[in-house]
Amino acid sequence: MSLPDCLNHQDALLTINTNMQPPLNEAIPGLSINPLFLDGENGLWVLRVKFAPGTTLPMHFHTGTVHFYTLAGCWHYLEYPEQKQTAGSYLYEPGGSIHTFHCPEDGGGADGFMVVAGANINFDDGGNFLNIMDAAWIEKTLHDASAAQGIKPPRYIKPMRGAGYSND
Repeated sequence: MSLPDCLNHQDALLTINTNMQPPLNEAIPGLSINPLFLDGENGLWVLRVKFAPGTTLPMHFHTGTVHFYTLAGCWHYLEYPEQKQTAGSYLYEPGGSIHTFHCPEDGGGADGFMVVAGANINFDDGGNFLNIMDAAWIEKTLHDASAAQGIKPPRYIKPMRGAGYSND
């Protein structure tokens, strides 16, 4: 039996340890972010995020799916106040869902791991369009915040192929 040809040879594993790399604080108010994987071309983003107590994110519409695993703390959507997400909770959100993330003021915050396909279309309290948050926007926001704080941008995994012709 022969092994298949290797299409993507790796000299080392692509890995990020969030215990060895400090998160970027306040790139987005109330959040400490460890980017793990950002693919602006394919619209996939993977983050570990710590949410400060009292954090409420803008209402948002998902263009794709979300997988969210709560590592610690407690949070819920304002639209579903009785369905609190606590340590050990796994939440799947289908594309097309809309909601408002909230971390209670009286708790210790929350820590979670998310895999997001597509974008969040964000709205203000009046239902007016704010922005589109996708992998490319997150990448730019993290780099801008790092520059403003005078620190090196966090390390994350990013596909390197880019667009081009297959026969060049």
